[in-house]
Amino acid sequence: MKKYFITGLLVLVPLLITVWVISSLVGMMDQSLLLLPESWRPKAQLGLEIPGVGALLTLLIVFVTGLIATNFFGKQLILLWEALLARVPVVKSIYASVKQVSDTLFSDSGNAFRQAVLVQFPRADSWTIAFVTGKPGGDVANHLHGDYVSVFVPTTPNPTGGYFLMMPRADVITLDMSVDEALKYIISMGVVAPAEKIIPQLLKKD
Repeated sequence: MKKYFITGLLVLVPLLITVWVISSLVGMMDQSLLLLPESWRPKAQLGLEIPGVGALLTLLIVFVTGLIATNFFGKQLILLWEALLARVPVVKSIYASVKQVSDTLFSDSGNAFRQAVLVQFPRADSWTIAFVTGKPGGDVANHLHGDYVSVFVPTTPNPTGGYFLMMPRADVITLDMSVDEALKYIISMGVVAPAEKIIPQLLKKD
């Protein structure tokens, strides 16, 4: 009885969590329908709500925005928009900070989350996986003597939260592990371990 119950949980729990995450994401993206006039929405046209229509609209908006932003006139329009925002005191600081973070995370040329490393945290001889996010900058760099790197230590099983640390590069061990593998390892709390990679040994000559 216990064996069958646990087997059922192993089958259903990942499935239910996946359905919940997808439904929550679709529900959030469906809010884009509020941008349309009420007479254009599916409920007004067909008399019922259709889940996912707003998600498709959101993807279409993102695609069209990217399409416009890649041509010459779109780039000029974005520069004009950013120049206008730069004139608003509070909005300027918020927009600039968020844009800098998003450019770092999502841009192909960004350096965030490009490398998984092993660090001692939260104390010595206690190890965890972290991600290199860059190097200390600004006045912080003036107070750190030596070669330091900035790392993000995610929490588990929710890796969106975590800790930002600046550590000596000598205390950071680079892992032969992709970012995706490291994230799966963290989210699963160490259950889903990456495939073991065999390190070739040098043959000793007699």
